[in-house]
Amino acid sequence: MQSDSFEHLMNLVAKPGAVMVRGEGAFMWDASGKRYLDFVQGWAVNALGHCPPELARALSRQATTLISASPAYHNATALELGARLAHVSGLPKVFLASTGAEANEGAIKLARKWGKLHRGGAFEIITTVNGFHGRTLATMAATGKPGWDAMFPPAMPGFVKVPYGDRAAMESAIGPNTVAVMVEPIQGEAGVVLPPDGYLRSLRALADDHGLLLIVDEVQTGVGRTGRLFAHQHDAVTVDVMTLGKGLGGGVPLAALLASERASCFERGEQGGTFVGNAFTAAAGLAVLAVVTREGFLERVVQSGTRLSDGLRSLGASITEVRGRGLLVAARLDAARAERVRDIAFDQGLLINAVRPDTLRFMPPLNVRDAEIDEMVGILGRALAM
Repeated sequence: MQSDSFEHLMNLVAKPGAVMVRGEGAFMWDASGKRYLDFVQGWAVNALGHCPPELARALSRQATTLISASPAYHNATALELGARLAHVSGLPKVFLASTGAEANEGAIKLARKWGKLHRGGAFEIITTVNGFHGRTLATMAATGKPGWDAMFPPAMPGFVKVPYGDRAAMESAIGPNTVAVMVEPIQGEAGVVLPPDGYLRSLRALADDHGLLLIVDEVQTGVGRTGRLFAHQHDAVTVDVMTLGKGLGGGVPLAALLASERASCFERGEQGGTFVGNAFTAAAGLAVLAVVTREGFLERVVQSGTRLSDGLRSLGASITEVRGRGLLVAARLDAARAERVRDIAFDQGLLINAVRPDTLRFMPPLNVRDAEIDEMVGILGRALAM
C-alpha cells in the first residue's frame, strides 16, 4: 500500500499503520500477511465473525437476483426480514435502516410524533449520563458523553440526562414535556456498564405510570450478543420501541427500528431513506438471524461468555474487575494503561478495544471457539506483563 493512499480518507480515528486485506472467522490478515486474532469484530458488528459462509452465500445469491428495488417498491427479501424481526421481537412494526444512529434518529422522531399526537406536544426524552446513541446531531444530543453537547453548537434541545441505573433520578426528571425514556440495557461505549437488577422493569413501570414510551437502544446488545436474542429479555420486560444495528447485518450495514402498535405512528413521507430496506442488506439480516436463532446457539454464547470472563479473571491482579453479559465483556485494569496494553497486544497479533483509559472491551464473534478464547487470554496475559 503506497503511503500517499492514507492521505485521502479523512483522518478521524487514530489507527495503526497496518492495512487489513482479509478476514475469516475470528481472524484478520494485513497486507504483509500478519494474522490477528480479532476480539473487536468491528465493535460487535461481525456477529458471526469475518466472512461467515452462511452470510457469504446469502449475499452472493442476492447480488445476482436483486440488490435494490428502491424504497418506492416492495421487495420480497425486506418483507421477509420485517416479518422475521416482528416475530422474534413481539414488536409488529419494523423500519429497516442502514446504521444504528439512523435507527435511533428514527426512534427520536417517532417519540416526538407520538408526543404530538398523544401528549399535547410533549417532546423531551430522558436519556442517561454516559449513554451512547450515535453521531448524528440528534443522537449526539441524546448521548450522555461529556462534552458532546458542545461539539457542534447549537445542540438540539429536548434531552434530559440522568445517572444510569438510577430509577429515582429518572422519575424526578419527568415533566410535562416528557414523552419517552431511552436507555441501553447495558452501556457499551461507557465500558460495559450493567444497571442494577430490575432496572428495566422499574423503567417499564415508570413509563406506564406516567404514560410514556420506553425505548431501548439495542444497537450493541441485540441479536444474541448478551446470550439472549435481545438484552432486555433478561429482565422479561416489554418495550414500546427498540433499535437494532451492528450485529444484525453481520458486517453489512443494516439496522432496524421496531415499534409496538401503540407507538407506531409515522405517516407516509415522515420517515425514509435511499437505501432503507434494500434487498441486499435484508438478505444479510435473514442469514444472521437464521444462525443466531438455531437451537442451542444462544446457550453456547452464554458458555463462551463464562469462559471468556473466567479467563480474564485468571490473569491476576492486573485486572481488578470483569463485567459484562454473554460476549459483551469488559476488564478493568489496575491502572490507566488500557491503550498501552491494546497497542502491545496489537503487536502480538491480538485486536482488543481500549474503551476507557483503564478498561478493555471484548466483542468476539458469537460463534468464537474455546481455543480462540484461550489464545486471546494467553496473549493478553503476556501484554499485561510487559
